[in-house]
Amino acid sequence: MSDRLIFHIDVNSAFLSWTSVQRLMKGESDLRLIPSVIGGDPTKRTSVVTAKSIPAKKYGIRTGEPVSSAIQKCPGLYIASSDFSWYHTCSERFIEICRKYAPKLEQFSIDECFLDMTGTHLIYPDPAATAHTIKDEIRDTLGFTVNIGIGNNKLLAKTASDFEKPDKVHTLYTEEIPTKMWPLPVSDLLFVGKASAELLEKNGIKTIGDLAGADETWLSGLIGKKAAAQYIRFANGIDDSPVLEHPEETKGFSVRATLEEDVTDRETAHAILRDLADSVSSRMRFGGWKACGIGVQIRSGNYSVRINRSHQKKLDIATDITREIYETAAALFDELWDGKTGLRLIGIQLFCLTKEDTVQTDLFGNDRKREKMEKADRALDAIRKKYGLSSVSQGFRSDNTRIGRKYRGEMEEKNWD
Repeated sequence: MSDRLIFHIDVNSAFLSWTSVQRLMKGESDLRLIPSVIGGDPTKRTSVVTAKSIPAKKYGIRTGEPVSSAIQKCPGLYIASSDFSWYHTCSERFIEICRKYAPKLEQFSIDECFLDMTGTHLIYPDPAATAHTIKDEIRDTLGFTVNIGIGNNKLLAKTASDFEKPDKVHTLYTEEIPTKMWPLPVSDLLFVGKASAELLEKNGIKTIGDLAGADETWLSGLIGKKAAAQYIRFANGIDDSPVLEHPEETKGFSVRATLEEDVTDRETAHAILRDLADSVSSRMRFGGWKACGIGVQIRSGNYSVRINRSHQKKLDIATDITREIYETAAALFDELWDGKTGLRLIGIQLFCLTKEDTVQTDLFGNDRKREKMEKADRALDAIRKKYGLSSVSQGFRSDNTRIGRKYRGEMEEKNWD
């Protein structure tokens, strides 16, 4: 067994669990016991399920699907709105308990963290027993449950925490990879998205074990050299990334959508870019950043006519304005795509970040226009922070329902470090 020992702790159905705790404090019912979801107004196409109860899961309701679709599956579904102020409080309390047990903690998201337990064997001789202690303290003190995965690196620990839920502890040590990880579907491997999983399965890679033993040269021809090397490493449980107590400075933000259907017209593509620009710019503003560079990425769904391209532009003035980011991204997209091949992935990257104001005086009054757009963006950010991401949308976004249908799929957001 490797000398490294990593815990991954993940709150079970975080938003729904935290909302349930809040309701119980008010003497109201526990949403975890009934078919329920956290989501926005079901009449709005932008409203999606952000968390679901176990009873709701039995109806086939999925995180990320439109709330209106979830209601069709379960007419009696209870829908609760988000309360991000309360979620932040719950997250802080959860992290505070976890921090007591580990020399080093990395908060991975609002509802999950990694603990580096390496070298603690004299204090905690039984890792599984320690994990149960942490899990039970969180449940008994805060009123919600977590899963804890234990492994020799972050990848194995995170994979283990996704085994049977809720309120469980699982191990995935290096020597357990052949029996516990390799039989899993290839789609269960970290960072393998839906489109990639479908392509791998179509070419005979059904399980993580199949991927672990794949020929790298052959796989490179299928999905690209960089992705092939990473997938094979991960499928073999290899991950050297450290637990970062203090996150590295962000170098950029990106968001990309992998769609269920190929995009074949410019109107649909621009509508998707609007949503992506809205999402990534809001996240960048939260960190107090502005971008001096914008990039667009596209990828085809037809692997026989493969397109995987990107296009970037440096800006004269740093911006965090959603409309400016969208308009630049749309122009880059139009230069990049010839409209002949259907697209399955569209993404936006923001880079060359700064926290300095670089606004220049404009004799034609455009500075006043930019100021109004900045105020509008910040007003939307404040509403979303209080009422949830789907509570309000940009005024220039399209409500075309056909576009809404095409936009379903995976959306992946990340910070560069």
